Amino acid sequence: MKAMIFAAGLGTRLKPLTDNMPKAMVEIAGKPLLEHVILKLKAAGFDEIIVNVHHFAEQIISFLEAENNFGIRIEISDESDMLLETGGGIKKAAAFFDDGKPFLVHNVDILSDIDLLEFYQYNVASKAIATLLVSERSTSRYLLFDKDNHLHAWINEKTWEIKSPYPNIVATDYKKYAFSGIHVISPEIFAYMDNWKGKFSIIDFYLSIADKTNVDCYIAQGMKLIDVGKLDSLTEAENFIKL
Repeated sequence: MKAMIFAAGLGTRLKPLTDNMPKAMVEIAGKPLLEHVILKLKAAGFDEIIVNVHHFAEQIISFLEAENNFGIRIEISDESDMLLETGGGIKKAAAFFDDGKPFLVHNVDILSDIDLLEFYQYNVASKAIATLLVSERSTSRYLLFDKDNHLHAWINEKTWEIKSPYPNIVATDYKKYAFSGIHVISPEIFAYMDNWKGKFSIIDFYLSIADKTNVDCYIAQGMKLIDVGKLDSLTEAENFIKL
């Protein structure tokens, strides 16, 4: 099975740690975030992984070489010239996903206890073009899904901005969930990306096709998930890893 790890981000919320290293190399319980995610993917059966890089890219490349790619196939998608954001990053790596099977995408700064294989198999069985791992955690930005768990909109509850391909959408008519930064995608999605160039958000892209094909959610009840994107999350992440 194939997967992609987003490791290209600037990690600005983790400054000053990321002044001299990429976010992916920030250590939790003595191991870089990247290693935690790779080992979790490998344990779930993902044996071919592509990692996108930008900020201090050479540190990530050297680390993987020193670890002999953890005994699996790991390729690099080099975004050193321009950070392509989530959608552009996936599109750039499209050639890696050449087996016609769904692939899993995982943010490097997310730690969780989700069963990745179960999540992957759910997408395969559903035949959705993409399945987003979501939860009911509190945030200011939510994805809105209908009763059949199909994506309809995005909302920012601080500004009340709504993005949706559907006109006159009423947010209270839908279930709201927080996106986890983990998703499973069918390679069929690349056919919809022909007119999307350079850097773009995968969420904006999902919203653009939500009225044309099924972009679904997988609700992880009771899931423990930590976004290690800010300095104040490091202690919580350490405690989570040591459990």
